[in-house]
Amino acid sequence: MAHRTDFYAVLGVTRDADEAEIKKAYRKLAMEHHPDRNNGDKGAEEKFKEITEAYEVLRDPDKRAAYDRYGIAGVRGRGQSADAMHFDLSEALSVFMRDFGGLGGFDAFFGGGGGGQRAQQDRRRGQDLKVALKLTLAEVASGAQKSVRVRTLDRCPVCNGSGAKAGTRAVTCGTCRGSGEVRRNAQSIFGQFLTVSPCPTCAGEGTIVEKPCERCDGDGRVKAEKTVQIDVPAGVADHHYLTLRGHGVPGPRGGPPGDLIAVLDIKDDPRFERRGDDLVYDLPVSFTQAALGADLTVPTPYGQATLRLAAGTQTGSVHRLRGKGLPHIGEGGHGDLHVRVHVWTPTKLSPEQRSALEALAKIEGAPPTENAGRQIWEDLKRALGI
Repeated sequence: MAHRTDFYAVLGVTRDADEAEIKKAYRKLAMEHHPDRNNGDKGAEEKFKEITEAYEVLRDPDKRAAYDRYGIAGVRGRGQSADAMHFDLSEALSVFMRDFGGLGGFDAFFGGGGGGQRAQQDRRRGQDLKVALKLTLAEVASGAQKSVRVRTLDRCPVCNGSGAKAGTRAVTCGTCRGSGEVRRNAQSIFGQFLTVSPCPTCAGEGTIVEKPCERCDGDGRVKAEKTVQIDVPAGVADHHYLTLRGHGVPGPRGGPPGDLIAVLDIKDDPRFERRGDDLVYDLPVSFTQAALGADLTVPTPYGQATLRLAAGTQTGSVHRLRGKGLPHIGEGGHGDLHVRVHVWTPTKLSPEQRSALEALAKIEGAPPTENAGRQIWEDLKRALGI
């Protein structure tokens, strides 16, 4: 289940697939892996549940938008891992029955119409733009609005993207009569069948520009640079991506635009170690602070916080500051800041320090030996959930 968190890969569709393509891909895979067709095979059952979850997210515009922006965290509750299966078998079967009426219902697979128009749009769709978006941990903590400058294409201002010379317009292709497709009947040993392919005259567009615009040479686009504002939600992680639909390159001759995909690159903060939405901070303290206790200041992504260190604190102990970690993306609340204490041993002593420590050595007790190191490590693992 290597692709479980990539719902597009699960269904075998592209990121710009429309609802009809998603439904078609799901039905094909669901028919193949349906438990009733695989004699209860557990592998097929798991695959059936997996593709059903992907379908339920991508078929719903709101869920799909959340998934595109936030990844798996945008459509699953906190505490669910990327490999946790959201659907049980009965729910998955209910979805299949709801939309396709069981193992029959081939009309749902072949019906719908509009294929030629969608194919034209697909062939004329502009390219996606991909940008790297650099963020600091402070921006992750609070969210940010970033501006990126991209080199792209824009609609030609002379022909308004049509590709046709001023005063003219594209004409309907005489070969395909505007459908963008040609259909041919062919005969084989299995009988007669119909083949559909892009029109060779108009390259599947359905129209022909007889007199191209001189500014864009008939493409409908010219080189341009533009600034795009990207709203980054709080709590994102490194290598997550944000998808801004329709902000990519416009398609030729009035074709629909692609998307802008911002891949997040979060700069390491030397103060913290990130563990999901939790942060770990290493705090060096002196022997007297650990032994006597102290109120100490520690950094957080939101400013300084006070940590009250109890007398007798041991090196390696972990103290939790609740809510001082990073926000939970797509939901309320924050992670925690775990402060890991390290007792600092000075490397150079003044005569006064040496004298004081020698006096202490005469009266201090022996440290515990039995399982002391193991207990500190167990406490640390429990605090960090590892």
